[in-house]
Amino acid sequence: MSLIIAYVGKKGCVMASDKRKIGYFGDKENLATLEKELYDGKIDNDDDFLKRAAELGISVKITDDANKIKIIGNAIRGEVSTKGTFETRRRRIYGTTNGYQIVELLGSDTESRKAGESGVIIFGNDYAKRTAETLIKRKWKSSQSLRYMGEIFQSILEEVASKTPTVGNKIDVLMQQPKFDKSEAQRHLNVTIDHDIKVLTKFRQELTEKLVQQNIEIEMANKILNKGDIGRVVQIDGDMLFVQLNDKTQAVDANWKQLAAPGQNVLMFTDSDNVKIGDKVVIENEDLCLKKDKSSLRCDIILCSL
Repeated sequence: MSLIIAYVGKKGCVMASDKRKIGYFGDKENLATLEKELYDGKIDNDDDFLKRAAELGISVKITDDANKIKIIGNAIRGEVSTKGTFETRRRRIYGTTNGYQIVELLGSDTESRKAGESGVIIFGNDYAKRTAETLIKRKWKSSQSLRYMGEIFQSILEEVASKTPTVGNKIDVLMQQPKFDKSEAQRHLNVTIDHDIKVLTKFRQELTEKLVQQNIEIEMANKILNKGDIGRVVQIDGDMLFVQLNDKTQAVDANWKQLAAPGQNVLMFTDSDNVKIGDKVVIENEDLCLKKDKSSLRCDIILCSL
């Protein structure tokens, strides 16, 4: 659901893109029908698109705030992506004066990488690309300035957006004009792309770690005890009680790190003067207390089931 147009040559690089992003939810077969009609150019505006989606029982969310092009060093990066079941597939173009590279990524793994020196490159679905190519042939003048090329690209994107909902009418245009010859351009692109992919790899690793931690927290939160037997008092020292956990209870800290396993002792506090060795400790109505008289107990740990 994107259209990116880039010019790369001796004048520099200019790149333009729409900002549209479309999310779907619904039956896979109906979704395939809707996408085919979109990519065949049979749906030409947002209202008809939403109407057709409703007829097929597909929920649709349209936004026009995606940043598909970005300045990276002395280059511009454009990206279109497709989210799969397990990984995101990315197609990127990095352009600068006298050079560009097209990189295909699955997750953060590079599947292909091709270099070129100059040209007009278009990323997008088939219908949007065909429409843009026709308009470029009609409007393009290579002798014009980079700024003028950017204006042409913007007008083309706007015209394509009027013909298909797959492209939005909010447009970004970026330019870079460093003084690189052809060999300097590729050297700069190699360094820029390698670093950019490392940043993506680190981001994905951090995201994976965050998701793993979130899953741990959800799993542990579901194990927090709010009722049932906890253990029994095995030692008394003033208002401090040592409670031996039963075989189904563990104690953890706020970071879900285990502090005491089943059968081990934990420290609790009481205001009662009627505590005896062997008294059972329970949670009733989400309150930690002695089973015999419901005397309240306090602790600085989280009590969870195994």
